[in-house]
Amino acid sequence: MNPKKYLIIGLGNAEQKYAGTRHNIGFEVVNALAKKLEISFTSERYAYKAEAKYKGRTLILLMPTTFMNLSGNAVRYWMDKEEVEPQNILVISDDIDLPVAALRMRPKGGGGSHNGINHIIEILQHQNFPRLRFGIGKNYPQGLQIEYVLGKFFPEEQEEVTAAVEKAADACLSFCTAGLQRTMTAINGEQ
Repeated sequence: MNPKKYLIIGLGNAEQKYAGTRHNIGFEVVNALAKKLEISFTSERYAYKAEAKYKGRTLILLMPTTFMNLSGNAVRYWMDKEEVEPQNILVISDDIDLPVAALRMRPKGGGGSHNGINHIIEILQHQNFPRLRFGIGKNYPQGLQIEYVLGKFFPEEQEEVTAAVEKAADACLSFCTAGLQRTMTAINGEQ
């Protein structure tokens, strides 16, 4: 295992019709991070993958192409292939229980109603992997959660969301260099 190797995994659905939706915010964050690192993605097994060297570390960025509900297949495959420890992966997902554009980093925990996180837990058979949750809010009428989650952010939310995507990308870099605790203190303390 290489202690200086990190997997940064943004969750989403790879089909074009899901681009820019709330549920795909993990992809947006990983794309923003790839821009900062000036790298591009290639289509690999189970994921779009990009790799960069950053401050003596190897960062592997992934956008699983397995569909959200099967994200664990991509995570397990790339953890094994790249020999990355669970504490060196960071999974970025949308979270309907957080206000729009709020960020929360955690070292572990359950997946709640998030099928992507739940599948990763099921496949890895533990909850001990860091994750960055990106708030998408709950501004939807009863019974329309799926339409809301698979919809785009409202125009009045866009500026805040764009800023939070950049902040989340910076948090990924901080996670790989300053570590989980310091990054959590910085990110979770800002809200």
